[in-house]
Amino acid sequence: MCGCLDIKDAGQRVILNGWVAKRRNLGGLIFVDLRDKTGIVQVTFDDKIPEELFKKADSLRSEYVIGIKGEVRERTAKNANLSTGEIEVFADDLVIYSQADTPPIYVKDDDNVDDNLRLKYRYLDLRKLKMQRNLTFRHRVTKLARDYFDQQGFTEVETPMLIKSTPEGARDYIVPSRVYPGSFYALPQSPQLFKQLLMVGGTDRYMQIVKCFRDEDLRADRQPEFTQIDLEMSFVDTDDVINVQEGFLKKLFKELLDVDISTPLPRITWHEAMERYGSDKPDTRFGFELKKLDDVVSGCDFKVFTDALNAGGTVRGICIDGGSSFFSRKDIDKLTEAVRSYGAKGLVWIRVNGQEYNSSVNKFFSQKQLSDIAEVFSAKDGDLILIVSDKSKVVFDSLGFLRREIAGRMGLLDDKQYNLLWVVDFPLFEKDDETGKLKAMHHPFTSPKAEQINLLDSDPEKVNADAYDIVLNGVELGGGSIRIHDRDLQAKMFEVLGLTPEECEEKFGFLIEAFKYGAPPHGGLAYGLDRLVMLLLGEPSIREVMAFPKNQNAQCLVSDAPAPVDDEQLTELGVRVDK
Repeated sequence: MCGCLDIKDAGQRVILNGWVAKRRNLGGLIFVDLRDKTGIVQVTFDDKIPEELFKKADSLRSEYVIGIKGEVRERTAKNANLSTGEIEVFADDLVIYSQADTPPIYVKDDDNVDDNLRLKYRYLDLRKLKMQRNLTFRHRVTKLARDYFDQQGFTEVETPMLIKSTPEGARDYIVPSRVYPGSFYALPQSPQLFKQLLMVGGTDRYMQIVKCFRDEDLRADRQPEFTQIDLEMSFVDTDDVINVQEGFLKKLFKELLDVDISTPLPRITWHEAMERYGSDKPDTRFGFELKKLDDVVSGCDFKVFTDALNAGGTVRGICIDGGSSFFSRKDIDKLTEAVRSYGAKGLVWIRVNGQEYNSSVNKFFSQKQLSDIAEVFSAKDGDLILIVSDKSKVVFDSLGFLRREIAGRMGLLDDKQYNLLWVVDFPLFEKDDETGKLKAMHHPFTSPKAEQINLLDSDPEKVNADAYDIVLNGVELGGGSIRIHDRDLQAKMFEVLGLTPEECEEKFGFLIEAFKYGAPPHGGLAYGLDRLVMLLLGEPSIREVMAFPKNQNAQCLVSDAPAPVDDEQLTELGVRVDK
């Protein structure tokens, strides 16, 4: 392979195949940069070879597919930018397998081309060395996962792709049935129910690297089809699941990044994560922790604060070390606009200047009151305090966003620093903003903490889930829980969620039926493989680690999917389209 040659190969005869990255004719010498998935090597044709062969080499153009034979020699002028820069291959034979038109995009890593153009010509984009490295790295992650979990006694089992539509949080992709007109399969959002059935079936430890599908709005770390490393274990508690996963993560970071991570990893409760970081996936590489100001500003003259408190909301803020000089008034105005998307009505700021305080609310607060606020943060000269008041969710979401946004702008996000932690003890339920009804924060098969089961009747909102998420640098790598295995408890869970016995039977009847015949205690976890590989490689988007991703509009630009189908197909499927 092209990128595998080095000075130790000097004097050896080799056969190389690949694509022409570049050709240069210097008269008596023709230089060709030959590229394959491993890298680039310089191939040299000199005028000592037959004239016909020299002319053939001169006809080469970018992206021609060729094969050469030749001798590896040490280069006189070394190229430190190439891994093969100490050698070149003097060719004495050449085969042109196929010619190429001028490509619509340059095949080089530093080509700043529009993303949609990259995705349309993805087969060209994939020739870039960076993309080949990314795909190879992804392969190594999946191989390591299979090997590790095999050693831990897991069995890889494939679960169905055509399943029944069940409510799991996002919209399903549905597939019409030709055999049963008017009925539909769904593509799985996860293998959740089937992996629980595998536990009922005695598989004991299951794993699968599996495609999942969710019809939801896209972003940098979300695609309509994605891949999970999916796991389930019988006769376990939370510690058992976490211990196995920490062994996997330790091996993963050491073997693929040569990074030693210390285990056991820190654990933080969901409540503490929200109180300190405003996020259930906290980034702990920097400070700027949230502080509660309810008591300090209670009874103040600033109506925005008092109205929020009177409505059951909260007033909280963060302190940016040295932020006063770093962020201008214009910068703060932009941050204020940004937090409006999280529901915040505004952003209060206080600049600390020695013993004096300049603030956007100076006319409502005395210097003593501003000093009391600064004291909560232990603020120093030159610091900047940012405050949001509203209902708790708005405040947490806004300040959680601000922490990472500001840290990013100040250059505090080191991609080579890996802060892993577990977030545990999530609430079992959350309220739907539109209906006010309770819904499962994760899914309705998540077990409540054993010591809080008695609260399901009297105060279900106080019940915590036996659930856990693994977080890396502010991004959720994966999550899971101990599942409900007792059918009476599962029925109580459905009851609290407002599902009638008929609805339960319709949606989850096959799982309920299975539980009648003896279900072991079980729990599991699923990693987002695409997101995991993205973070390990330091890429900004999961599209950089997927071979053929969709664009922001969920389109495959290579194949032009989704696309209409002809009326004959629709008729056969019993489907009519309202155009």
